[in-house]
Amino acid sequence: MTTTPQTAGPDTIAPAPSADTLGTSAARARSAVLEEQIREDPGRFRMLTGDRPTGRLHLGHYFGTLHNRVRLQDLGVETYVIIADYQVLTDRDVADTLTEHVEELVLDYLAIGVDPERSTIFTHSAIPALNQLMLPFLSLVSVAELSRNPTVKDEIAHSRQSAVSGLMFTYPVHQAADILFCKGNLVPVGQDQLPHLEITRTIARRFNDRYGNGGTVFPEPDALLSRAPLLLGTDGTKMSKSRRNAVALAADADETARLLKAAKTDSERHITYDPAGRPEVSSLLLLAALCQNRTPEEVADDIGSAGAAALKKTVTEAVNEYLAPLRARRAEYAQDRAYLHRTLREGNERARAVAETTLAQVRTAMKNHY
Repeated sequence: MTTTPQTAGPDTIAPAPSADTLGTSAARARSAVLEEQIREDPGRFRMLTGDRPTGRLHLGHYFGTLHNRVRLQDLGVETYVIIADYQVLTDRDVADTLTEHVEELVLDYLAIGVDPERSTIFTHSAIPALNQLMLPFLSLVSVAELSRNPTVKDEIAHSRQSAVSGLMFTYPVHQAADILFCKGNLVPVGQDQLPHLEITRTIARRFNDRYGNGGTVFPEPDALLSRAPLLLGTDGTKMSKSRRNAVALAADADETARLLKAAKTDSERHITYDPAGRPEVSSLLLLAALCQNRTPEEVADDIGSAGAAALKKTVTEAVNEYLAPLRARRAEYAQDRAYLHRTLREGNERARAVAETTLAQVRTAMKNHY
């Protein structure tokens, strides 16, 4: 792992589509190209990914994003994992359990296989130079552009606060600073995050146009669209920390069994995989299949007419068997809190060095490096 920001340019990766054409279909086509390039030369890429510390990570997170992060790390992609503690304040009045949540995230990362020797794990609040990038970046986007961002609109609609803070509108710009501080050129995202990444690409392009003096200060990062399976929560709605309908990675075998026993199914006894017609049953079949490296149809055929009880038993056994080694590693790491703090401290130090170098480059480009 190098802590010197890479110089981005046309020779680094294949030319990306222009911003106005980077819709979902174009992003999917681009992702296929990126996957091939990653296999050929992972050293071309620097990935930024991360989570807000708002609660325990769950199976939806694992199969949706976490597993893919470890895959890319193991392929040799330089990896930065941000714990976005400042962003917790965008839609929460207080963050009184923040320290606990941060430690839990580090535990989950280590347990699933994020290697602090190959990946930099760091916290938002510990990197002043990263956050300072927000000021010039905010000058490059309009209020109208931020206001019509569909992801921001959705976040505002589901906000827990009685009034929306100004920080909510700067959320996409803060994410741009997260990505660009390390000259990230690869960001694994779901489809709903494409608008955020498009603002990052816009900021990078406008900064280069205004201050680059014919060169490239920042890359325009590519979205690596996830093919993450859609896992429903135990109540049949979107799996979510806030809805308390998820199986946390930190849950023990008994808690997992209790949660899955209460999972919503339907009245039809014969078990079939039909995502459109039987979403709850199909989500459970998919979960078992992911844990067993099989197809949902194969799992359904094995259960046949044994009914929902047999389905839940199959899923519970599959999940508990799959998570057993992860849970064992997590329990081991949990016994050594000093190691958790050292991992975070060393990651923060590496990230600070990168951010300070990038900020110095920005000041030079803007001619305010006094």
